[in-house]
Amino acid sequence: MIKLITTAFCLFFFMVAAKAQTNNPVADPGAIVTSGTMRFTVLTPEMIRIEQSDSSKFEDRASFVVVNRRLPVPAYSTKTEAGYLYISTNKLELKYRLDSDPMVNDPCGPNLQITLNVNGAPETWFPTKVDPYNLKGTCRTLDGAEGDVSKRLEDGLISRSGWAVIDEQQARNDGSYSLMFDGSDTVDWVAQRKDPNSMDMYFMGYGHDYKKALYDFTLIAGKIPLPPQYVFGYWYSKYQRYSEQDFRDIVNDIQTNDIPMDVLVIDMDWHMDGYNNRTDQTQWTGWTWNKELFPDPQGFIDWIHSQNLKTTLNLHPADGVGIYEENFTQLANDLGVSTSQTIPWDIENKKFYKAFFNDILRPHENMGIDFWWLDWQQWMIARNEPDLGNTFWLNHVFFNDKKFHSKDRPLIFHRWGGLGNHRYQIGFSGDAASTFPTLAFEPYFTATAANVGYGYWSHDIGGHMKTADSNNPELYLRWIQYGVFSPILRTHATNDPSIERRIWVYDNFPLMREAIELRYALIPYIYTNARYSYDTGISLCRPMYYDYPESEEAYTFEGEYMFGNDILAAPVCKSAEGEPTVDQTIWLPRGKWYEVATDTLLDGNQVVTRPFTEEQIPYYYREGAVIPLYPPIKHLSDRPTKIIVQFAPGENGECSLYEDENNNSNYESGSFTKTPITQTTVDGVSTYTVNARTGSFAGMPDSRSFQFEMLGKNEPASVTVNGSDVAYDYDPDTRKIVVEVEGVPYSSLPLRVVVVNN
Repeated sequence: MIKLITTAFCLFFFMVAAKAQTNNPVADPGAIVTSGTMRFTVLTPEMIRIEQSDSSKFEDRASFVVVNRRLPVPAYSTKTEAGYLYISTNKLELKYRLDSDPMVNDPCGPNLQITLNVNGAPETWFPTKVDPYNLKGTCRTLDGAEGDVSKRLEDGLISRSGWAVIDEQQARNDGSYSLMFDGSDTVDWVAQRKDPNSMDMYFMGYGHDYKKALYDFTLIAGKIPLPPQYVFGYWYSKYQRYSEQDFRDIVNDIQTNDIPMDVLVIDMDWHMDGYNNRTDQTQWTGWTWNKELFPDPQGFIDWIHSQNLKTTLNLHPADGVGIYEENFTQLANDLGVSTSQTIPWDIENKKFYKAFFNDILRPHENMGIDFWWLDWQQWMIARNEPDLGNTFWLNHVFFNDKKFHSKDRPLIFHRWGGLGNHRYQIGFSGDAASTFPTLAFEPYFTATAANVGYGYWSHDIGGHMKTADSNNPELYLRWIQYGVFSPILRTHATNDPSIERRIWVYDNFPLMREAIELRYALIPYIYTNARYSYDTGISLCRPMYYDYPESEEAYTFEGEYMFGNDILAAPVCKSAEGEPTVDQTIWLPRGKWYEVATDTLLDGNQVVTRPFTEEQIPYYYREGAVIPLYPPIKHLSDRPTKIIVQFAPGENGECSLYEDENNNSNYESGSFTKTPITQTTVDGVSTYTVNARTGSFAGMPDSRSFQFEMLGKNEPASVTVNGSDVAYDYDPDTRKIVVEVEGVPYSSLPLRVVVVNN
């Protein structure tokens, strides 16, 4: 270990700070081709909007799905020949029979068709064509799920056929539709279509370039917002009639047992009409603290924050606001309604929204509630707005209200409401059964949601519904280990005192804590890849076929997925049946893969079966991967003064460590830094470099300590830091070289560690 005070050669990287995407629903006129009652908009070489309206009432407003059509006009040509209109890009050819009904399509001679090339073969689409190869998206909830419920999944935006269609006039799974926004300055409000019988489709012909398809989707549908960093920590949650003192005891126990934690979830019994104190009329809905359980709500919330924790309250809004609720009279007066009866839930009414949030929710937010958990009943279609689904609309309103009334990064915890809902994270997947088959389904379910940009599902870790395995220590451990490599790590279960979610009372608690500690170590990697999701539309957890679209195994090995750009995760989701190890069969793509659990470098392009003990998690670094990690920490509120960087075996590799202010929207306008970190090997000499940081943000550190960990290496002949010999540690069992460099000013970067290999 050395103290490095040096000035070295500087390596400058030019980076343009990313700017927030400016959404304009009105397409460039140069992209539009009109023919009779048809209008075509060429959005990208692979994407064309297709509209038909008998009254020629075309829509230029934003819809629930598409909020931006003002893209650079791609090169395309048009011609009219032999009664057909042709529109051609370098990827697609659209052919439309003039003055015909586009939905009347004889497969032998469609009125409307688009031809594209998929892997060297022509593929033709027409509006009534059925696609059996769609790779699916997600569904509203896993309520009641036990095992594989993939039949619930909606179609996604990519397909092995090479094309997919966004049909804005097709009913969603809850019976609602994608409606329009009215262009309001604050919370953009719902509006009906000018022509409810119109046709409005987006044809996406991207072949197997799935990543490009999803990126272009976010160009028209908006970016996947970057959640606040704290959500990637551990959440403690349990549906139980906890009192304020119970929560204090739980937090104290977590701290006593050295468990990292960042979010304390307060389920529905916080309010007067919780499960154990409900009436026939208001079984679930409530807005006023239950003072028997929480005698000092403000003091309690202040205490939570003093423990470096964030918190959320569970809401079930559908039954409206009862006359006994605090601020009921104020709400009734603001709405001009009777003070003698319950005020119905009417969130599709802008007047109700403004008064309700101001009178009922804002006092809790001012108290310090960090975000809202919306739960149950929101499957219903809105009462007073035709075709409006409550799930999507609640997400839209709550997320955007937070955006316009808070300095914190907006966040909503609710279910999937249909295409376009990727703009409102995070998802609560609902009440699934506590079984190994249910756990085994969740990796596929979570990764596949990336196909609609819904990258932040939060599952009930351990399972929700009571089964014989609800307290199975092996199941709970494996679920937590999966949670390490899922978007959100939140333990939870139903309202049954016999179900235990306090990990410290289990015999295998040390392994559960070890898994949570691994999650915290991975935060720099996770947060960097969350920023990548914002920039590219590629979710943190994504299917293997994004990177390997022509490998059949990428589609059939559904239990494994990429966790960010450089980690392949294949969590154990089955019981060892009392044996010391469990065999896991894993497909490793081409290249080499470093098995972290066993410090083993494996050849790719093969299927392997590997044994894993209960403490081991099957995850793999891509050849040459550079993985930034945190040292042991308990909360994400403080920025660590050290970064650990692990370098997987390989001749070349890089990452760009991303950092920002963690919980505001300044990241959208360029307030962030990126620190490129690279490794190269030439003629037996390996160079590991932390390059100069680019960008800036308020509170960024002036210096850092760095711990370099070179994996899968023989003991070196020599190690230098910026040209000077240094001490290092070497473990012959794990074949790991460790070099510590303390107190490095960012102004002195680059920092180079050179290893001469034996």
